[in-house]
Amino acid sequence: AALGCALWVPLPGVMGEECPSPCSCTSLGEARGTRVDCSSRGLRSLPALPRLARGLRLSNNSLASVPAGALDGLGRLQELELWDNPWHCDCHILYLKLWLEDFSAPALARLRCASPAHLRMKPLAQLSGNELGPCKTLLPTKCLQFFWRDLILIAGGTITLVLVALALKFSKKLVCQLTLGGRRLRRHISKTH
Repeated sequence: AALGCALWVPLPGVMGEECPSPCSCTSLGEARGTRVDCSSRGLRSLPALPRLARGLRLSNNSLASVPAGALDGLGRLQELELWDNPWHCDCHILYLKLWLEDFSAPALARLRCASPAHLRMKPLAQLSGNELGPCKTLLPTKCLQFFWRDLILIAGGTITLVLVALALKFSKKLVCQLTLGGRRLRRHISKTH
């Protein structure tokens, strides 16, 4: 019977990744990942999370929002607890709402807005774009950097193609002129001899 029980051992550094302070981490085995418990720690911001996190507990903290892109690297995540946080429902909450719509509808259903006053106690899942106010920048900064980089690469590629096409056109004209010029020269030489 003892062999069938799982052994949960808290580790300071789990599988090469540091456990974020002040959280506690438990290894679920090398192939299964890590359980990260950050609940009831008074967190006001999200700590750097291990990429191998399979379970993440962030309930009963002082989190008002989650930075855009902060949860994107957690590919193994299967369990998430976020309730009992004072979520501020403005544009900054949009990332978390959209991420949870893809990840876990039940986890999203448990979250409620704490502020602003007109949205207090409203379920996060029921928020509409009009209630969030004017959201000008919805993309994370990294996405915008990639957008501009891609736009520059596309413009550079287009300019290069146009220059190559022009070079081919002029080289074709040059070959024609040299060919015609060579024929005229031969005719001129043959007439003089």
